[in-house]
Amino acid sequence: MALQNGYSIDSSPLDESGDTTPLLKKEVVDVDDSVPPQCCSARCNLAIMMFFGFSVVYGLRVNLSVAMVAMVNGTKIQPSLNSSGGHECPVSSHGNGSQIPDQPDGIPLYLWDSLTQGLLLGAFFFGYLVTQIPGGYLAGHFGGSIFLGGGVLGTAALTLLTPLAAQLGPYWLFGLRALEGFGEGVTFPAMMAMWARWAPPLERSRLMTLSGSGANFGAFVALPLTGFICHSLGWPAVFYMFGGAGCIWAVFWFILVSDQPGTHPRISTREKDYIINSIGKGGGAHGWSVPLLPMMLSVPLWAIIVSQMCANWGNCILLTSLPTYMDTVLHFDLRQNAFLSALPYLGGWAFSVISGVVADSLLEKELLSVTAVRKIFTITGLLLPAAFLVAVGYSGCSGVLAVTFLTLSSTAGGTSAAGVFINQIDIAPRYAGVLLGITNTFGTIPGVVAPIITGYLTKDQSLAGWRSVFCLSAGISAVGAFIFTLFGSGEVQKWALVEVDQEQAETKRDRFIPT
Repeated sequence: MALQNGYSIDSSPLDESGDTTPLLKKEVVDVDDSVPPQCCSARCNLAIMMFFGFSVVYGLRVNLSVAMVAMVNGTKIQPSLNSSGGHECPVSSHGNGSQIPDQPDGIPLYLWDSLTQGLLLGAFFFGYLVTQIPGGYLAGHFGGSIFLGGGVLGTAALTLLTPLAAQLGPYWLFGLRALEGFGEGVTFPAMMAMWARWAPPLERSRLMTLSGSGANFGAFVALPLTGFICHSLGWPAVFYMFGGAGCIWAVFWFILVSDQPGTHPRISTREKDYIINSIGKGGGAHGWSVPLLPMMLSVPLWAIIVSQMCANWGNCILLTSLPTYMDTVLHFDLRQNAFLSALPYLGGWAFSVISGVVADSLLEKELLSVTAVRKIFTITGLLLPAAFLVAVGYSGCSGVLAVTFLTLSSTAGGTSAAGVFINQIDIAPRYAGVLLGITNTFGTIPGVVAPIITGYLTKDQSLAGWRSVFCLSAGISAVGAFIFTLFGSGEVQKWALVEVDQEQAETKRDRFIPT
């Protein structure tokens, strides 16, 4: 891809309507040798490093969900006296239900009821809320590598202290998990800020979905691995191993990664020039001041915020509460529980990567506008999972049906990775880190609220309670799809253009006004 006059395709959106105009319009010349290959390129290597980084991030985030099953003495936690919860589904011959998981001698168990467990599982998100916007703002100004790497390193180091905090009591563990969220909150905004400087517009979807898909892959690996470690070595070993892995990754990150192509010591001149010219001025640092008022009045931004909150509600249910559902309702033993809880993330990982490739292909061939592409992938990524979650609620005691529908729900949800979850960089490339910090701050609210509401609805561990959890999640996801369909956009917003781009846009627009 060559760009006329050296302009980026993000420089000057001339069409006010935006919804049906292809991304490149007439500024694109035929594909030629000026586009360096992606394989083994610096931008591809960055995506792979981010992929493994977010695999570690989600491993650190979800390990408590499975380890909680091993940490709690389930035989002494009784459901409500007036309920038959926990006994509606028969315990299979290969499951141990909610009995004490096999743990090596000397491993402590705790008497935490479902409400306490819900608070502990949601504690991470209390800290996660705080650093989203500051992290995005600082990453956009200084560069994202130090914040992404430092966030993972800090969270990993704190994870090593989890067994000690659990012994000191639930309040200590709550505080530690909140601090872990505090450290991890800067990671996704930092990623977005880095891609604003690294991702050519026609490669954004595939590069960003590849790097972000590490989250699904990390959950897929971490959940069964946590179950295996809990069973064989005891639950404290989980936190030592995952914390150590995060520290090791951080060392490689700081050695291999640079904030932008211009400072990368091993990038080719051809690739560096291609990235810088294709992104244009919109990918630079945004300075100390940002247009906060226009941001807060931006309808497309609020569409992202609401839709992401709705999508994250279902994601948080799967992340924090699915192992409990597998244990208390379907009565899978610890190792089965961990593997089956991880299975939905395999499909989500695959479909998130595929959706990025398909989205970029649609844009390269000028078949659809950015707005249309983002809306299509958001609708499929929210409505289809909602339908499958309703089916989970009515699958009864059938473990096969429940796992099948959960897997289909998460798989279909992977397509939203090429939709609303990367839309920030479309509407404001220069401020992408700040915008992701804002949207993730609101998007983290379900992470705080959902486990608590789930704990309340399922305090008797009945099928009816869990049906309410899944149907509520489905309804919220459908609302998100509706809102983004009405108000979402893929066009660069006027307030996001740098001064020189605004002048160029006005000049070009004047040429089309008859005199």
